[in-house]
Amino acid sequence: MNERGARRVSLRGWGGVAAMAVVCALTAVFALLLPLAQRTTGSADDGTGVGSPGVADGLQARAQECDPAVKGKEPERSLAPSSAESGATIREIKDRGYLSVGVDQNSYRWGYRDPNNQDKKSELEGFDIDLAHEIAGEILGDRDAVRLKAIPTNERIPAIQRGDVDMVVRTMTISCDRLKDVAFSTAYFQTGQQVLAPKSDTDITGYGASLAHKRVCTATGSTAFTALEKGRKTGKLPSSTDISTTVPNQLDCLVRLQLGEVDAVVTDGALAASQAAQDPTVELKGEPFTEEYYGVAMKKGADDLVARVNKVLDDYRKDGWKKSYDFWLEPALGASDGPPAPKYK
Repeated sequence: MNERGARRVSLRGWGGVAAMAVVCALTAVFALLLPLAQRTTGSADDGTGVGSPGVADGLQARAQECDPAVKGKEPERSLAPSSAESGATIREIKDRGYLSVGVDQNSYRWGYRDPNNQDKKSELEGFDIDLAHEIAGEILGDRDAVRLKAIPTNERIPAIQRGDVDMVVRTMTISCDRLKDVAFSTAYFQTGQQVLAPKSDTDITGYGASLAHKRVCTATGSTAFTALEKGRKTGKLPSSTDISTTVPNQLDCLVRLQLGEVDAVVTDGALAASQAAQDPTVELKGEPFTEEYYGVAMKKGADDLVARVNKVLDDYRKDGWKKSYDFWLEPALGASDGPPAPKYK
């Protein structure tokens, strides 16, 4: 059995429910102690969305366009890829000798620490972590020439703007609003907003009328909250839906749900599926109601770095993306047709 195979066996045996009587400040600890739901690869979809061919099936809405008056202005369009490494931003990274990347440490299978991996229990790993190492390897010639900085959801953009990190690889949706503050690579993952709720709550069937008089949690500054606000304004979400609960980290919502402080969570379906894999008492409800794409976020004006990352992603889509997906995400999301095709300006 190879190293990754051994790690997968360890992950499938992850268990032990911690007492949930403390506040959300212990989110990260709870997340690592939640039971992992067992899943048989290739099993039939139970309607939760876990194990389906793709979380973006049955979409009700297309991703926004940054300029509705001009066709083709999708927010996920980025600079043409380039292998050039003579730009100021890349020279600074090379002179420093390492790449600084903002990541998550609490999202199972995306960016987290595995308590069962005794040899590397302090190291971050996951789908986004693989990509961070890939970018460092291509730019600096050493996959380990990267410093991973755990940042909360609401600090992703400020961390880039302050120069705390060179980039953020953290399930970050490309959006028109965010493009005002940061630059994005081409998309490396497609997902959509979805509802996560207890299996026992049969009243909640997904986004829409069944959320009337329900308390819904989202992360501060997330596209989930933006989508709910828009839904309230357009009448697609009942006015009685309480969306006032927001938290710094998206995973804090899962703890609020477990404590009974909210009735449902809205987040990216890809993240929700991973949370459902951790806690077998919750499930995805209904279909995704938006179409969204994750990108690597960088500082505005760092065009040399954006173009170089796009070149890395071009190569990664051909060799590396599927291997990482199959190992980290396929158990929860099912087989994938591959990453979204790049779109350039």
